[in-house]
Amino acid sequence: GDRAARIRHDKMPWTTAKVLRKGGKHISWLLVGMLTGGAWIFYFADAPQLLIDLASLQAPAVAYITVAVLTLTTYIFGGHAREQVCIYMCPWPRIQATMLDEDSLTVTYRGYRGEPRGPRRKGQPDDGVGHCVDCNQCVAVCPMGRDIRDGQQLECITCALCIDACNSVMDKVDLPRGLIAYDTLVNVDRRSHGEQGRLKLLRLRPMIYIGIMAVVGLVMLVTLLTRSDLELNVLHDRNPLFVALSDGGLRNGYTVKVLNKQHAERIFVLSLQGLEGAQLSVVGGASGGTPELTVKSDRLASFRVFVSLPEGALNAESQDVEFVVTDKESGVQASNGSIFRGPAR
Repeated sequence: GDRAARIRHDKMPWTTAKVLRKGGKHISWLLVGMLTGGAWIFYFADAPQLLIDLASLQAPAVAYITVAVLTLTTYIFGGHAREQVCIYMCPWPRIQATMLDEDSLTVTYRGYRGEPRGPRRKGQPDDGVGHCVDCNQCVAVCPMGRDIRDGQQLECITCALCIDACNSVMDKVDLPRGLIAYDTLVNVDRRSHGEQGRLKLLRLRPMIYIGIMAVVGLVMLVTLLTRSDLELNVLHDRNPLFVALSDGGLRNGYTVKVLNKQHAERIFVLSLQGLEGAQLSVVGGASGGTPELTVKSDRLASFRVFVSLPEGALNAESQDVEFVVTDKESGVQASNGSIFRGPAR
C-alpha cells in the first residue's frame, strides 16, 4: 500500500499474514540483489556458460562469493539504508549543488504565496493565511524525506514529486497550481517584491559546462571511431628466464595474449622482428611453417609461445624483440615489444 497503509501495517500485531507479507518482501529484495549481482559478474565472463556453472554448482568459488557480497550490499543499501546512501555516499548531490546558481531552474517553493501556512477548505475565506495548507504531502512523497519549504537542500535529487503532490492538493482546495514549481531563486525573489519573473538562459556557467561536455563528447567519439579492433600483449617467462638447449642454442618462453574485438572469428599470423635466425613455435599448434593463431569473436585468447635461437646467434646478454600478429584476411597488424634473454657475459 501507500505510506499510510504501510505505517498502519507496521503497527499491527504479528500474524501469519504479516509474517508472509514481510518475509515475501525481504525475499524479493534478496532476489533483486542476487540478480543484479549476477549481472555484474556476467559482464566480466562468458554469461551463458557462467549461468550454467552457477546453477550446477560448478562455478569458481570467487563467482559465488562475488554474487553473495553484491546481493548483501544491494539488500542493505536498497532495502534498509535507502536515502542514507544518496545523502552520504552518492556524489551527485555535491555535483548538482556545484553546478546550480541563482538563475538555474530547479524545484522551488514559492514562499511569498504559501506563507503563513494554515489549514483551509475549498470555498472558505483565507483568513490571512497563505496558500500552503500545511498538509505535508510534499514531505510524504519525497524519497529523501526533505521539506522543500525549508529552501534548497543538498539532499534534494530534483525528482519533482513534491510538485505533483502539491498541485493535487491545490486542485482540491480550488487554489492555483504552482505553489511548488520549477523556478529560479532570482525569480522567486522578484515575484515576492511584485516584479515579473524572467529567465536568463545565456549565462557564463552553462556555456562553460556545455563547452566541457562538448569537448569530452568529441574526445569519446573520436576515440570510439579510431579505436583498434585488435590488441596484443606479450609476457616473458619469469622463471626460467631462458633454457639452454642440447645443441647449444637458447630458448625463451612467452605468453602471447590476443584480443579480438570484432564480431567474427579471425586467424592471425604470428611473427618476430629484431632477432635474426629465431624460430617461433606455438604450444599445441602445427609444427613447421608460420605460426597461426585462431581467436574467436569478442574474445581474449592466450597462447604459449617459444622462441629458439641457434648457438652463437645472441651477441649480448639480452636483445629487444617485437612480436607482430597480422590478420590473414584484412592485413591489420598489432605489435608488442619484449626481450630475448641469454646467459650473462
